[in-house]
Amino acid sequence: MTTSADRLGQLLTTALGGPLPLRLRAWDGSETGAADAPVVVVRSRRALRRMVWQPGELGLADAYIAGDLDIDGDLASGLSQVWGALRDRGPGRARPRPRDQAAMALTALRLGALGPRPPAPRAPRARLSGRPHSTSRDRAAIAHHYDLSNDWYATLLDESMAYSCAYWRAPDHPAYGLAEAQRDKLELVCRKLDLTEGSRLLDIGCGWGSLSLYAARRHQARVTAVTLSREQCDFVRAKAREQGLSDLVDVTLRHYRDIQGGGYDAVSAIEMGEHVGESQYPAFAARLHRLLRPRGRLLIQQMSRGATAPGGGAFIGSYIAPDMHMRPVGQTVDILESAGLEVRSVESLREHYARTIAAWSRTLEDRWPRFVAIAGEPTARVWRLYLAGAGLAFAEGRMGVDQILAVRPESGGGSGLPPTPHSWYAPHEQS
Repeated sequence: MTTSADRLGQLLTTALGGPLPLRLRAWDGSETGAADAPVVVVRSRRALRRMVWQPGELGLADAYIAGDLDIDGDLASGLSQVWGALRDRGPGRARPRPRDQAAMALTALRLGALGPRPPAPRAPRARLSGRPHSTSRDRAAIAHHYDLSNDWYATLLDESMAYSCAYWRAPDHPAYGLAEAQRDKLELVCRKLDLTEGSRLLDIGCGWGSLSLYAARRHQARVTAVTLSREQCDFVRAKAREQGLSDLVDVTLRHYRDIQGGGYDAVSAIEMGEHVGESQYPAFAARLHRLLRPRGRLLIQQMSRGATAPGGGAFIGSYIAPDMHMRPVGQTVDILESAGLEVRSVESLREHYARTIAAWSRTLEDRWPRFVAIAGEPTARVWRLYLAGAGLAFAEGRMGVDQILAVRPESGGGSGLPPTPHSWYAPHEQS
């Protein structure tokens, strides 16, 4: 007797042009495929209908978010094994012949894959309008991701509320965890920027204020913190009052294009540049140059991807970070130097991000009922898929993240930088 799993297996084998890199379990309990492969659970015919109506990455993601499709066991491990098996086959797989396509259509019909379009998963998708990277559209894109709720991020992140790659100086020490790694990242940024008492720091895209508050508290810097997120702005103001730093931290709700003044000793943009946009980035770099005084330093921490995959993909663009754009790190360096900045250091943190995301993923699983209570199970599944996929992208080298240190040189070429970066990495007191 031919089972639903057998038919699914035949369909995928023909579509993929080779043996299944997974084991399938269908809605009726039947299974097929290698016994030691990751088990993909197709809980409902709706999963197939979603992929018929929306082929590719987004159809698969919707099926997972809606609970129609799952992986039995660790999601990241399963995705890694399936992706690795497909990658090993190479990019040259031939498309199914017309006769095979007809057979696939008949199999899909027998499986019940054809029918009305299923309802969208109950997780909010980005719905943006207007000219790309206009102030209003950028504000909507930022609100979609960062205004999910402060409660959500407080549950996910460490107490500093740093939502960016940490710097794991001592990852094997039993008392060293995410909070310590984020503290060490903040200290590294402050040292690279040479912040001292009274230094004027402009923190563009300040998030929940992790760097702004740390720079003021630890280094007595005078910080102007800028964000487009109302939730973040209110949060940072409250934290500054709570920590007695209101006289050192001025947080404002505005677009980077509306920042007035200049003469800053230092400017930071921690994982904010990905939201600027491809065509706007040269003007962004020129504005950074104008905001700095001569010998002023710029620290950009930014994600990168290859030239053929500049964005986050259909899933990321729809559910997580709409209008996001990344480029190879060398292209960012070229743009910064074309704006008159001198790039002095590029430090890759790729493996650090894989470790950071793994820590966030563990928190998501450990506190799963709490996340479901905050935003609902579909949104929690969006984040489970997001973190699993992002962690793999960094671990497997398909994405990178770098700290780029640049300076606005004096007219005669003076930079004010030390002859070596030794002081950046010297041991520091715990705080």
